[in-house]
Amino acid sequence: MLAWRAVRTASRAIALLGVLAAAAPASAAPYEAFIEVDDQADLEDLRVAGVISQDSYDELLALLEGGVDLSLADRAQLYSLPNLTYDDVDRILAYRERMKGDLRDPAALVASGILSAEELRAITPFLAPPAPRPGAAPGARGKIFARSRLAVRDSLLPPGEVRARLALSTNVRVGGAAVFHRLELGAPIYDPNRRALLADRHGYGGSIPKAYLMYETASAAAVAGSFRAGFGQRLVFDSSGRAAPNGLYFDDEVTYTPDLEIECREIAGELLEAPCQGAAAGRRMTPDFRVREGLLGGGAGLRRQPLGEGWVQAYAWASWAPRSLRQDELVDRARCPDPHDAADPGCAPPAVFVRPEGASRILMPTAAFANEVLPDVLVERLAGVNFAYFADARQTLGLTAYGADVAGLVDGIDLDTQETSRLPTGRRYGALGANFALGKGRLDLAGEAALSIDRMPDGPGAPQGGGGPAAILRATVAERRQELEASLRYYGIDYANPYARPLSQGDELEGQRVRDEAGARVRYARAGERLGVRALVDAWVPPSSLGADSPLGRAQPKLEGAVRADVRAGGGLALGLALRYQDADLRAGGRAQCFEDEAELRAVTGAVTGAGTAAPCSGTRLTSVASARIGGRRAASLTALVEHRLLDDGADETSPFRDRYRQDVAGWLIGLWSPDDMLRLRGRVRYLHQAVNGDRDDLYERSIAALADAAIGFGERAVLRARADVKVWLDDRAETRARSPSPELQLWLSYEARL
Repeated sequence: MLAWRAVRTASRAIALLGVLAAAAPASAAPYEAFIEVDDQADLEDLRVAGVISQDSYDELLALLEGGVDLSLADRAQLYSLPNLTYDDVDRILAYRERMKGDLRDPAALVASGILSAEELRAITPFLAPPAPRPGAAPGARGKIFARSRLAVRDSLLPPGEVRARLALSTNVRVGGAAVFHRLELGAPIYDPNRRALLADRHGYGGSIPKAYLMYETASAAAVAGSFRAGFGQRLVFDSSGRAAPNGLYFDDEVTYTPDLEIECREIAGELLEAPCQGAAAGRRMTPDFRVREGLLGGGAGLRRQPLGEGWVQAYAWASWAPRSLRQDELVDRARCPDPHDAADPGCAPPAVFVRPEGASRILMPTAAFANEVLPDVLVERLAGVNFAYFADARQTLGLTAYGADVAGLVDGIDLDTQETSRLPTGRRYGALGANFALGKGRLDLAGEAALSIDRMPDGPGAPQGGGGPAAILRATVAERRQELEASLRYYGIDYANPYARPLSQGDELEGQRVRDEAGARVRYARAGERLGVRALVDAWVPPSSLGADSPLGRAQPKLEGAVRADVRAGGGLALGLALRYQDADLRAGGRAQCFEDEAELRAVTGAVTGAGTAAPCSGTRLTSVASARIGGRRAASLTALVEHRLLDDGADETSPFRDRYRQDVAGWLIGLWSPDDMLRLRGRVRYLHQAVNGDRDDLYERSIAALADAAIGFGERAVLRARADVKVWLDDRAETRARSPSPELQLWLSYEARL
């Protein structure tokens, strides 16, 4: 009863805050700026310039790759489109109902006054091609896409990918993705003599990691093959990558990392000398295309089964998916009952040696791999269900649950995950929870409460195994061009759920972002014809820091605040100014600290971070970005951006910034020219100077990077894209001196054919 009163009081407070703030004058969706892009390269421009966060980049990329069908998408799926408020979404749904569910022509939304021409242009790249009309001539329709890239002085053939998406009929879609790779290791085996793993060096190979068959109507959906799923407030289960998922989605996502990778990643192992020495240590090459692991199996459900005045939604899905993990995420459970015990030498990740060629040479001394991803070392078996009742599009009550277990795929060794891995150690995990949504007038209230379940061993103190609670509550007030959102969240220290993706900050506990975090956030967005404003304040604290056994001996409150203003000054001139302040510990003072954004670090390196309860750094960072654009975004434009960062970088006693902020500056110049629908040229130049207020050119990066990109259309059926990237390092770091090639030059080529 006390808990219910607390939740009810909190919800009333949030709702009151929303009603009061809505009286103020404001585009919404949870992105930091008005989003107007055509492809992943445009999203990269926004990310590297600090206009959007890494989280927004990932969500928008998933949306760009998957698309939204205006004729079938529900309220949550439409809300994930950039620049739309809940008011916009409700107007779209009302119009679609008047059109009896047929919204194949998005231009009708402009003609009916629901969206402006600018808003429609901005969401068009995120829309899925309409399915063929009933009774249309037979034949598959869709697109086939292929691309490759190479770096000058690569020693291997370039990687490649081919993707196909075809609509076989109004309700049936089929597709998939194939990749040609060169850097993937061979499947590891266990060597009992070494008590370690052996794997073949990387070599040429091909695979079809994504293939799906999807059936979807307004009332039902089914998918087989590679797929994703997401529901509610993303607290119990979401693998979709979308900002507001609800249902099952096909999966053919293949992405890339723009930077080159180290070519030689071997250490001495059993040899007297490491193979990667001298020039080999700094040689870099083009990485393979990245396949984001999802679900593999099938699912089906009722999207809209009438019941009374509302309808029922019900889904079930199951997956049997191999998992590839980094070496440092693995542990031999037979030698390590509890991975939390760092003092136990048996709990170190198993060594992975280069497999000697020939069976007769199996005992010959050999090198070892370092920081490699091992393919298909575990298999995750998972099943889940979702059930929800909708009184209408805004009033719903739902239940979601899933369970999973992990088994090793390497004979002879009892593989499990380290406590710092994204997959919880203990092999079994899951979660269950309930979500609700209420809406009336301009106010929407939504929330979800969940409980995770696992078999992780108890740690020395906190956290403990077995699972824990989590909850999130959101209130949103929306008008035609403005929106205000306030939210509360609590994720217990024992809530270890790898499929939780609700609102959270980037700091991690044992590989999990949605864990050990209690906070409140207020977000406001306004999009006027002349002025656009977005603002955010987020305060949170790790609950583990509040106890008597806190690692710091005190609470560790954290804060993030951001504000952005965009002004259309007339004459094709648009100006913008954004400020973002981050403080990893409000109670820590002085400059002898460090600041590190764990979400950004993991996105760049792929490494597991945040192994401890407290964040590794407790400093601050202030980022300022000023921009000016002249011309139209879709015809010809020139954009200039300048970024300045103040951040703590004095934790190391040898740092030159023990008593002052480090200052970084960066500048971008981005040009676009598209005289017609058949040609689009794009260029970008960036200058980066870290520690501009210091004199240690041997410690910090200073570089110039540029790219040129051309897209040429051949009628309405084909597009050829060519791109060149070059990067020049100007600093004197040891890494820079050893880097080869330097400068870097990459060439890209892609082709898309529409059927």
